[in-house]
Amino acid sequence: MYLSIAAIAIGSGALVFLVFTAIPSRRDVVAVLAPPTEAERERVERASFSESLAAVMPRGYTGWIQKKIVFAGRAGRWTVGGFLLVKIFVSAAGILVLLGAIFFAALPLQKALGIVFGILLLVAPEVILNSRADDRQTAINLALPDTLDQMTIAVEAGLGFEAAVAKAAHGGTGPLSEELIRTLQDMSIGRSRSDAYSALLARTNSDDLKRFIRAVQQADRYGIAVADVLRVQASEMRIKRRQRAEEQAMKVPIKVVFPLVFAILPVLFIVLLYPAVINIIGAFT
Repeated sequence: MYLSIAAIAIGSGALVFLVFTAIPSRRDVVAVLAPPTEAERERVERASFSESLAAVMPRGYTGWIQKKIVFAGRAGRWTVGGFLLVKIFVSAAGILVLLGAIFFAALPLQKALGIVFGILLLVAPEVILNSRADDRQTAINLALPDTLDQMTIAVEAGLGFEAAVAKAAHGGTGPLSEELIRTLQDMSIGRSRSDAYSALLARTNSDDLKRFIRAVQQADRYGIAVADVLRVQASEMRIKRRQRAEEQAMKVPIKVVFPLVFAILPVLFIVLLYPAVINIIGAFT
């Protein structure tokens, strides 16, 4: 009897709790039925305008922007429409600077500087976006050999490949660690390893990372020891990193020629020859 009374009491309490929790509160009703605020309305209008703007642009151009946004690691924060809005405002400023320099500049130097600055404003959004994407891919290439060394040590210590990837990813910083963590998250929610790796390759533009992922996929397919693959790949990545550093060092003299000829040497000639020219003019006058 007591058990029956207790069961009825518990059931009644649970029913009352479910009923009251199912009824929305006054605050929820007001939040749903209240008209949108001015900030929300402006945000929706701006988003719809940017989406319409992206729809009328050439598909190749918008595809290039989307790809660079992904490569820059800003896929969740930047959009194609938002980039196009920034491009419009910056280009309008560049056109105004160009027109002002052409029609209102008094000195030739002011006109030349205004034209150069206006052209820079016209191409600045694409240059900045492309630079962000290239810098991120360069950071991935630089961090890859050390990350592979950490994976090799973890695998040789007895960890599985995914556990080694997780240890190296959580123990490091930078874009490569972020991409590896996202790949592990994709696999943790049920995505297959092949699909997660394919998504990783789509988010990056690093040839070294693509080569490593393909080597891991082949090792998984043919039953090759992952530790051997990691050791070979880490050695190759270190060699490639050293070769890139040597290549960049060989390009330095060529890059120095332009500022040396057009910026440093003219000033040096003026400093050295100006006293002699003044003395010669004074002697003849």
